[in-house]
Amino acid sequence: MTDFVIPKPPQQEKFKENLQNLLMCPECKEDPPHLVEEFSSGDMVCGSCGLVLGERIIDTRSEWRTFSNDDQGNDDPSRVGDGPNQLIDGDQLQTTIAFDGKNGKNLSHLQNKITQDKNSKQLMQAYRDIQGLTDSINAGTQVANAAKHIYKLVEDNKALKGKSQEAITAGCIFIACRQTGVPRTFREIYSLTKVSKKEIGRVFKQLESFLQKIGGEEHAITTSIPTFNQQYQGKGSTTATELCARYCSNLNFRNSVAVEDVARQLADKTSTISELAGRSPLSVAAACIYMASHIRNESRTSKEIAAVAGVSDGTVKTAYRLLYNKKDKLLEEIFPEGVPNLDKLPAN
Repeated sequence: MTDFVIPKPPQQEKFKENLQNLLMCPECKEDPPHLVEEFSSGDMVCGSCGLVLGERIIDTRSEWRTFSNDDQGNDDPSRVGDGPNQLIDGDQLQTTIAFDGKNGKNLSHLQNKITQDKNSKQLMQAYRDIQGLTDSINAGTQVANAAKHIYKLVEDNKALKGKSQEAITAGCIFIACRQTGVPRTFREIYSLTKVSKKEIGRVFKQLESFLQKIGGEEHAITTSIPTFNQQYQGKGSTTATELCARYCSNLNFRNSVAVEDVARQLADKTSTISELAGRSPLSVAAACIYMASHIRNESRTSKEIAAVAGVSDGTVKTAYRLLYNKKDKLLEEIFPEGVPNLDKLPAN
């Protein structure tokens, strides 16, 4: 009986990079080659003839500009962490001991007692509260940073002593919304907190007078961030025109720009109607959108608009009736080339 032996497959040698390979331009054939790395385009180019020899090269340089050559130690600080935060006092490049295991737990408690003071904890908690509240009303990062900066000014100057942190936080957000051009009503800010409306109103007035007082002083300017590098100027309440854009966006019109344009023009003209002069801007904006949606054939019910504006259905209809009585004069000014068909415009 014959035994068959299965031959073993040949072993493949491990890959080793050949360091003797020399990249040379096939056109110039210069030795040593004159190669240039163009990091902006990611190409390896021959410096003599311009022929592209390699693509998608990796940029091994620092990720931003440094001035390490000016230092004595000639260290490259490009990978040492985030930039300093102007809203936080003290040294920010600290080592934190992990809260892991018995020894780590004890060391973490000791480090917190040594490195963290009570004021820093309160400041960081206030910043977290401001960030959470601004996120809940979709105010944006600019409003959050501006509100944090106002709160920092209040803390540094020891102003508003005796006031609750929640009321001060709400007042800072309300002022930041006005200063950054992000319209939010007092009712929206008040609904975020558990503080009474009167208390937030008092804190808002005191904050305005405080910011106007320190607005031109040197220490207020030197500690400011780009959002608040000028003297504080008080602004009026949120107008119906400013609210129309946000309400139209929330109502999901097919042609939101066209409805918003008519609603904003109507809201601008309402200042000439004496009956609407004392009305809330929320109800006026809702009534203007109600009329504009029917003019642009994208009608919405008064209940839908009232839900977005945060007012009752009856309030919207009352403001709309006052607007409807003056519709002929208002629409002639808005549409000088010809008023659109108003047959579908409801009277109530």
